[in-house]
Amino acid sequence: MKNHHLVLGGARSGKSTYAEGCVQEIASSSTLKKIYIATAISFDGEMSQRIDIHQQRRGESWNLIEEPLNLAEVIQSLDEGCVVLLDCLTLWLNNVLFELGDDAMDSQVHEKVEELVHAIATSRCRLVVVSNEVGMGIVPLGKVSRLFVDHAGWMNQKVASVCSNVTFIAAGLPLSLKS
Repeated sequence: MKNHHLVLGGARSGKSTYAEGCVQEIASSSTLKKIYIATAISFDGEMSQRIDIHQQRRGESWNLIEEPLNLAEVIQSLDEGCVVLLDCLTLWLNNVLFELGDDAMDSQVHEKVEELVHAIATSRCRLVVVSNEVGMGIVPLGKVSRLFVDHAGWMNQKVASVCSNVTFIAAGLPLSLKS
């Protein structure tokens, strides 16, 4: 198993900042170049501000790849000379669900997730992957929201199974779940 790291947490928990620190630490003790794979799509002013904050915090020493849908393909194209921060899987899942449309079958979503998990498991580069833990609250009332929570929980389990490290972030504090 490659030394990949999954970082989970709620919204504004500090998971991206923690994950960036992990990548910085790996890169500083090696000659690996830092790559940031962004899955967010800027669809309004508030989202643009969030993206700007992430970019400013990282600085210019990172190579940026913006890919909202084809993560498996991008991950498989990268070589062992880099350490990658993939931020974030739940935004990617949202993009996939939107792309598949209202009639999306569970099997279609599972196929996309399985492709991604395989790409992570067989990746030649080091990966630090960020995802939201969305299943700790009440069960959502709406069908679409419940399906999203179900798919996100299943996806996080699958990704965690191929990562050697899993860390949960709450209030900016890391809790190791797997190491």
